Amino acid sequence: MNDKYITVSSLTKYIKYKIDNDIHLQEVFIRGEISNFKAHSRGHFYFTLKDETSRINAIMFASNTNKLPFKPMDGMKVLVTGKISVYEATGAYQIYVSDMLEDGVGNLYIAYEQLKKKLEEEGLFRTDQKKKIPKIPEKIGIVTAPTGAAIRDILSTINRRWPYVTTYLFPSLVQGMEAKEDIARQIKNADNFGCDVLIVGRGGGSIEDLWSFNEEIVARAIFDAKTPIISAVGHEVDFTIADFVADVRAPTPTGAAEMAVPSEEDVRKHLKQLEIRATKITSNITKLKREKLTQITSKYIFKNINSIYEPKEQAFSYILDKLKTTSKNLIMQKQKELDNYKSSFIFKNPDLLLDKPKNKYLQMISKLETLSPLLTLKRGYAIVKKEGKAITTKKDVKAKDKLSLALQDGEVKVEVIS
Repeated sequence: MNDKYITVSSLTKYIKYKIDNDIHLQEVFIRGEISNFKAHSRGHFYFTLKDETSRINAIMFASNTNKLPFKPMDGMKVLVTGKISVYEATGAYQIYVSDMLEDGVGNLYIAYEQLKKKLEEEGLFRTDQKKKIPKIPEKIGIVTAPTGAAIRDILSTINRRWPYVTTYLFPSLVQGMEAKEDIARQIKNADNFGCDVLIVGRGGGSIEDLWSFNEEIVARAIFDAKTPIISAVGHEVDFTIADFVADVRAPTPTGAAEMAVPSEEDVRKHLKQLEIRATKITSNITKLKREKLTQITSKYIFKNINSIYEPKEQAFSYILDKLKTTSKNLIMQKQKELDNYKSSFIFKNPDLLLDKPKNKYLQMISKLETLSPLLTLKRGYAIVKKEGKAITTKKDVKAKDKLSLALQDGEVKVEVIS
């Protein structure tokens, strides 16, 4: 009864046999767009070939890739020649490409290059505007999907390297039509939260999966942020517009976490080295100071401390004695001068000092009396005045003028007759 059941391997081999022997699938010519391109270290190319509604996995071995005159990349439209077969390990059919021609660049790639050129000309990629990532942050904001490998890798790496930092998740869509607005909004929220650094990104995927990080609204949100931002989008080979605008680009989300925090082990080693250096420097300084102190204390002046002030003491005593002698001589000289004054003729007859000024005073009084008009009036003369002004000639007088005569004992009013 169980004989009618076959194994998965048997079924897969049967399908592979059918496809391999279908003459129409031995050589096919397909036009499509490259996505998820990966170049193996051995020279093989692995990628997806797609159009608007379907996709097929493709592989091109090194024997054929060496003949290509160009380097394939995501977004390229190509014309491929190859055969269809089944990869038994997965049961998936794929195309084994033998030849490939360029068929122009895909629409996404064109949009990517146009936006990149525009933002670069505006200065959004300038290195002199990049903010430095703090060496030891206290708060880290993470803008990514709340589930998936990216957030797990970031958190586990941070906890392993530097568990003393606080992380804050700002959950966001990272794929789909609404992702770009959500990412931009969460970047602004995180920027206003007071974090020391932000990690913005997601895990790997196709160019379509990562396209939200190639949108202009996301690029400008990153550029406008005051907080330093580490971009962590996809894998090492994936470059998005966000990577160029961000302050630092990490190859993976794990790499972003390593850039955001130091390694506890490295910090401890560094502190130990600083401790060793500080101890060595302190020891050397102490040694030098001790040697200098020994040199100073071994000098003659420190061994014979009295020699510092003894010369000064001697000089002071000399000056003091000289001052006493000079003062005594000066006092004696002034005393002698005073005695001479006391014994002089003038000092004993002080009235003689007043005679000369007195005689001079009397002489001046005599001169004043001689010149005084009062003395003239006593001799019978009068002073004639007209309108208060003295007159000396009859030319100043005419008939009927009223005059005043100043006499010794008063004034007399008179009138001129002729």
